[in-house]
Amino acid sequence: MSNTQASLYERLGGQSGIAAIVEDIWANHTSNPVVKQRYIDSDPENVKRLVREMFCAGTGGPETYTGRDMLSAHRGMNINDQEFNSVIDDVLDAMTKNDAGQQEKDEVLAILYSLKGEIVHV
Repeated sequence: MSNTQASLYERLGGQSGIAAIVEDIWANHTSNPVVKQRYIDSDPENVKRLVREMFCAGTGGPETYTGRDMLSAHRGMNINDQEFNSVIDDVLDAMTKNDAGQQEKDEVLAILYSLKGEIVHV
């Protein structure tokens, strides 16, 4: 299967590849001075599970996302543009660390930006 025929999920290494990316996303978020306060009282394993599910399902994998929709999950958090962009940088940095290609990073970036209206200032 060529790279253009493989799903984004497959190109990211499937469930195990995405799990590794999510571990690095968590490490990046919890050390990022712009957003780390948002994670202080969270359940790390639950957050990582939900991010894995969403990442897998959103990139064409067979997993089912069991969390709330983005609007419900972020309503009242008053996330601003700086935080949103910082989270995106953390995701892209994690993808780079896990050897994701530029095309894959661009596709994930497009997915994340498509969700911005359900996350920022809601």
